[in-house]
Amino acid sequence: MSALVEAALAERIARSGSVRFDEFVASVLYGPDGFFGSGRGAGGRGGDFLTSPEVGPLFGTVVARWLDERWDELGRPDPFVVVEAAAGRGALAIAVLAAEPRCAPALRYLLVEASDALRVRQGEHLALAHPFEVLGPSPDPEADGVREPALGAGAGPVCCPLSDLPAQSVVGVVLANELLDNLPFRLLERGHDGWSEVRVTADGDRLTELLVPAPDDVVRRVHALAPGATVGARVPLQEQATEWVGRALGVLERGTLAVIDYAVPTTAELADRSPAEWLRTYRDHRRGGHPLEAPGEQDLTVEVAVDQLPAPDGDTDQAAWLRAAGIEDLVEEGRRRWSESAGVGDLAALRARSRVSEAAALCDPSGLGGFRVLEWHVR
Repeated sequence: MSALVEAALAERIARSGSVRFDEFVASVLYGPDGFFGSGRGAGGRGGDFLTSPEVGPLFGTVVARWLDERWDELGRPDPFVVVEAAAGRGALAIAVLAAEPRCAPALRYLLVEASDALRVRQGEHLALAHPFEVLGPSPDPEADGVREPALGAGAGPVCCPLSDLPAQSVVGVVLANELLDNLPFRLLERGHDGWSEVRVTADGDRLTELLVPAPDDVVRRVHALAPGATVGARVPLQEQATEWVGRALGVLERGTLAVIDYAVPTTAELADRSPAEWLRTYRDHRRGGHPLEAPGEQDLTVEVAVDQLPAPDGDTDQAAWLRAAGIEDLVEEGRRRWSESAGVGDLAALRARSRVSEAAALCDPSGLGGFRVLEWHVR
């Protein structure tokens, strides 16, 4: 257990007797020494899990094509603002820029990352500008905001780091890859006498669950989401995911919000399954232990119930989304380059050949290819 996470939890539990499950998740993932707050657990082959951008550059190349399509649909605005939420160390941005999208001269790429440590790492491979240079002065000196762009037309691509979504609206895209599954959520259990809320408390040095009657408003909401839940069934109440989607849509004056994540259509589907299937932990590229074990030392994720979010305009799996954006054309191009240059030992040819294995991983229906891609359009 991380010492700082342990101390923070112990102090809160001593003060209140127990904490809600979403408060526990916030502490172990985003606290000062939490899994993401420390910057030590997220992504990369040396981390605890591998995201699509970390598989290789192909994912970013496909996203670059998809961004060009969105730019065209919007009438090729300049600036064209791309807000990447949960940007981590910047792997996706690096690959997108390396692909040299057509929208590059208009591109303002905002890397939104709550972790101070990960925002520092973004500067290792990206030339980062100050938000003032990219977006103009904030109307609120205490907030990350947008007014008038400080750079003229054709000045892109320009990147800048932000700790949260910009405060004012932009024309472009908000993109979030594997964010909603990590946002704190409440946990409810169906009992003989109705719904209880799962809280976290301490039994000596060990964290344990505590069931308390759920508030009336929560009972009404969860009953509407999973009316047929049987005794013993559990469901997540994903209030922060719902709130985040609403805020992200508010960022867009015109454009598209795309979210890529573990997701299922309804909360009722989660109620019919074992919580161990949809509430998971990861550590060292393997499934971790119980969610209450080693807080701060393992990732904690939940499948996203789409019916708890604003209704999306599009919902498909990642494999189909990547194919629609041209991944198969890129793989075929890679095969051709390898065939033409393999005998020369050309580095570009080796990278082109790697597209075959990268595409297989990204489109694997039992893995990354099974993620859902949810899209909302603001016109």
